[in-house]
Amino acid sequence: MAATRPTVIALTALAPVSWGSTYAVTTEFLPPDRPLFTALARALPAGLLLLALSRVLPRGAWWVKAAVLGALNIGAFFPLLFLSAYRMPGGMAAVVGSLGPLLVVGLSTLLLGQRPTARSVLTGAVAAFGVSLVVLEAAGTLDALGVLAAVAATASMSAGTVLTQRWGRPDGVGPLALTSWQLTAGGLLLAPLALLVEGAPPALDGPAIGGYLYLALANTALAYWLWFRGIGRLSATQVTFLGPLSPLTAAVIGWAALGEALGPVQLVGMALAFGATLAGQRAPRGRRGATPEPFSLASKNGRKDSMDLTGPALRR
Repeated sequence: MAATRPTVIALTALAPVSWGSTYAVTTEFLPPDRPLFTALARALPAGLLLLALSRVLPRGAWWVKAAVLGALNIGAFFPLLFLSAYRMPGGMAAVVGSLGPLLVVGLSTLLLGQRPTARSVLTGAVAAFGVSLVVLEAAGTLDALGVLAAVAATASMSAGTVLTQRWGRPDGVGPLALTSWQLTAGGLLLAPLALLVEGAPPALDGPAIGGYLYLALANTALAYWLWFRGIGRLSATQVTFLGPLSPLTAAVIGWAALGEALGPVQLVGMALAFGATLAGQRAPRGRRGATPEPFSLASKNGRKDSMDLTGPALRR
C-alpha cells in the first residue's frame, strides 16, 4: 500500500531534522579545518553502501545526469557547507540556508514552469525571518569567505533539488539507486580534491571515528534516501519548505546538549519558522495547472529523457 501524503512528509522531514545535528557533530567531534575530507568521508562511504544495496548502475544519459546531480547535491554542497561551518557560527550559516525555499521557488519557475504564488514567496520569507530570530543573536562576527560558502551551498542544493525533480528517474530505478548514484558521484568528485588541497587524511581518535560513522550512515545514507524519496512524491517547493527544520533542530540541540540559551525571541522565531514549514506543505489551489507535481519515472506520459534545460516547461 502506498504511503499517505502526511506519512511521506513526516518521513522526508526526518532528513533535515538529522541534518540539524551536522554543525554540532562537526564542531564537537571532528578534526578542525578539513572541510573536503569531512565531505568525502560523509559522501563516498554512504554512496558505495547504497550502491551495493541497490545493485543498479546508471545507463545512457543518466551517467551524465547522475554526475551533475551528484556535483550539485553532494560534491559542491558538502564541502561548501563544512567550509561555512568551520569559518563562521552555525547561526549565520543557518540564516543563509533558510533562503533555500525562496531560491527553489525561483528556480522552479525557470526550470519547471511553476509560477510562484504570493503565498509561497510570503511563506519562504516568514521561514527565513523565523530562523533569523532563532539564531542571529549568537551569529557573531561575519566571515566573508564563510558567508560566500554558505550562499553557494544553498544555491547548489536548491538547483540540485529542482533538477532532481525535473529529470525524474529512469524506468525500474527507485530512490535508493538514485541516491547511491549521487552520493557516489559526489564522493568521487571530492576524493582527488581532498587529496590535492588538504593532503593525507588526518589522524582520527574515537570521537572523530564515531562522528564520521554517524555522518555517513544516519546523517547521509539514510537521510538522503528519505530526502530524494520525498522529492519523488512531493513537489520541489514542498520538500524544500521542510528545510527550516534543520536550523530549528540545531537550535534545540544547542539548548539541550551544548547549554545554549533559548529566550522568548528565539521561541517566537521557532514558532514562525515551524508554521511556515507547515504552510509550505499545502498544495496551491484554485487554478488549473497551478499545483506543482512530484517527479516520477522520466518516461511517464511521453516525457523525454533529455538533458535540455531551456525547452518548454514539463507538464503532466
